[in-house]
Amino acid sequence: MEYLINTIKIVIAISIINVWLFRIKKSTAWRANNANNMKEEFKAYGLPEWSMYIIGTLKVLFSLGLLISIYYNQLEIPSAFGIAFLMLGAIIMHVKIGDPIKKSLPAFIFLSLSLIVALVQ
Repeated sequence: MEYLINTIKIVIAISIINVWLFRIKKSTAWRANNANNMKEEFKAYGLPEWSMYIIGTLKVLFSLGLLISIYYNQLEIPSAFGIAFLMLGAIIMHVKIGDPIKKSLPAFIFLSLSLIVALVQ
């Protein structure tokens, strides 16, 4: 089970770091209101630009926490719940602006995986 949980942590972390550090200025099928980048997506949500930097920083830090928790177990639960909380917020934002349900799919997957990491011991 430990190998499975560690694999899930790696998948979550790499995926989130990819979005926030390498794909932040790129269009994806999952962006809100067909936004072309992260700034446009947060604008579509009605959120100020500074919130994008805070949320992005938290997501990257929690992702790094998941990776570090492979060796330092004390970071596992707070990092996993942190990611889960932020993914729940992403789902709520997609629903708030009337995006199709499929746009929330990545957030729902990472919410679920984060809860598995946090709750399965």
